[in-house]
Amino acid sequence: MGGTIRGMSAPTYDTLLVDLDPDGIETITLNRPDALNSFTVTMARELEAEFRRLRTDDAVRAVVVTGAGKAYCAGMDLSADGNVFGLDEDAAPTAADLREHLTEEPYESGVRDTGGKVTLAIHECDKPVIAAINGAAVGIGATMTLAMDVRLASTKARIGFVFGRLGIVPEAASSYFLPRIVGLQTALEWVYAADILSAEEALEGRLLRSVHEPDELLPAALELARRFVTNRSPAALAMARRLLYAGSGSAHPLEAHRRDSLAMWHASVGDGKEGVAAFLGKRDPEFTGRASDVPDLG
Repeated sequence: MGGTIRGMSAPTYDTLLVDLDPDGIETITLNRPDALNSFTVTMARELEAEFRRLRTDDAVRAVVVTGAGKAYCAGMDLSADGNVFGLDEDAAPTAADLREHLTEEPYESGVRDTGGKVTLAIHECDKPVIAAINGAAVGIGATMTLAMDVRLASTKARIGFVFGRLGIVPEAASSYFLPRIVGLQTALEWVYAADILSAEEALEGRLLRSVHEPDELLPAALELARRFVTNRSPAALAMARRLLYAGSGSAHPLEAHRRDSLAMWHASVGDGKEGVAAFLGKRDPEFTGRASDVPDLG
């Protein structure tokens, strides 16, 4: 079960464990070990709720996501009654329906991809997010990690984009994230072949940052998270994260220039003053800016 962490009070979850350490690193553990942490509609709702909650919890500086037991997430739980993806089979949606009514019923709860709601929440969380893939990560178990900023894996990890084996398609906004991480050719090959990749194969394909022995994986992920946030401005980190994601999809550098200019102005009149003073005074900075106060950068 989840519990209470410093900062805001975390809800009690059925499928997640949530812990915040003194450095502000939150560890989210997918917690259905007897079912290899297989993904359910409940887990989707809880992950989305937690990432949306922590976006405004300034006690949380960075996030590490891992799995309980020997798996990370072995894909969708296919034993659920009815439509295992939680979809309304009578909705008959069109592209126009989703453009114009995405957040209205029946589309909000009966058509929208549950994994996509999770990855959108991760993408919008404004904190560094690290995946510590400790074992099997298949289907949604693989695609949910694509919206995370960095992926580390155990030598025992196995990763598969296996949708073709089930007659379904990549979800969780992975058609956006996967080609940007590994390139279009590799993304297409992995989806077409639907193979199970070893950790080394995923590393060679640039999906992973690094591979670790099983007992070294979570400590490595936590240490990386600390490197990201120690003596760093949460507001500046949040703006930098937004700038890089937005910039990767910009049609012209002028779009990036406009966003950079706005972010630099806010940073320079905020924590930038303290950062310069600390540098000149040869001391650690005491930043006061909050990720939750970051403005829209366009």
